[in-house]
Amino acid sequence: MSGAAPPRFGQVALIGIGLINGSIARDMRRLGLAERLVCAARQPETRMQALALGLADDATPDPAEAVRGADLVILGTPVGAAGEVARAIAPALRPDAIVTDVGSVKGRVVDFVAPHLDLTRFVPAHPIAGGEQSGPGAATDRLFEGRWCIVTPSGRTDPDAVEAVGGLWRALGARVEIMEAAHHDRVLAVISHLPHLLAFNVVNTASDVEGALQGEVMKYAAGGFRDFTRIAGADPALWRDVMLHNRAALLEMMGRYSENLAALQHAIRWGESEALYERLASAHDIRRGVSRAMIAASPQAGRGAGTLSW
Repeated sequence: MSGAAPPRFGQVALIGIGLINGSIARDMRRLGLAERLVCAARQPETRMQALALGLADDATPDPAEAVRGADLVILGTPVGAAGEVARAIAPALRPDAIVTDVGSVKGRVVDFVAPHLDLTRFVPAHPIAGGEQSGPGAATDRLFEGRWCIVTPSGRTDPDAVEAVGGLWRALGARVEIMEAAHHDRVLAVISHLPHLLAFNVVNTASDVEGALQGEVMKYAAGGFRDFTRIAGADPALWRDVMLHNRAALLEMMGRYSENLAALQHAIRWGESEALYERLASAHDIRRGVSRAMIAASPQAGRGAGTLSW
């Protein structure tokens, strides 16, 4: 139903107001999708910045106060805090309020909120978008255009609530995919959580080299090192939370990666040129295919989009 009119909400409560929720607020404001935006954040400076940037009409340290009267609540907290927040807001929620989230892990979020929320009105979602910066000041317009948003309802979720959340993301320019939560977590372990773990570890490996070599590594770091480790600039607290709460899927993918790395190590150690080339060529071809698919799906496709990085 991508051609349906975008949903419009009365009051929207944003619990946490960083890059993702802040960007949602900017786009909802720009598109006129909400009459009133209220955010909850613990730090006074965060609330002040959100108000100064026009991301909210009101800001409070109390999540329950923020959701009172809201017809849509968007949880933008770390996964590990979802249960605490759900417990805090539950008594203040309207019976018909829709609650959704934007976390990178879905299975554990459902586990955490289940004791407190009506799961028929809870629609887990994950916009695959972001950056290395955090906080309200990192929010930007049109962050979600052409990006995927994966929605992971259960068999108990109200279809109208699913359609409202999916309609919101389509209005923000995202492409919406419905997926089971456990499957989402395995997919994201491969395409996001493992790459972040590797980037953090490569930087640590570079810092571990001895003496003068370490200075030269840092001095000449550019090109491949810079590009590959860009995502290691992301918030370490956020990524600790993601990795611990998707540990089963991440450990599975780490095991697969270790096996592939061992095969490369063997080929290099024993000079197996053909085996090494085949593995590199396979990755090269897959990467080019992914890049072509992303360019074709980009909103700029056909308008001189050029190359698309990921």
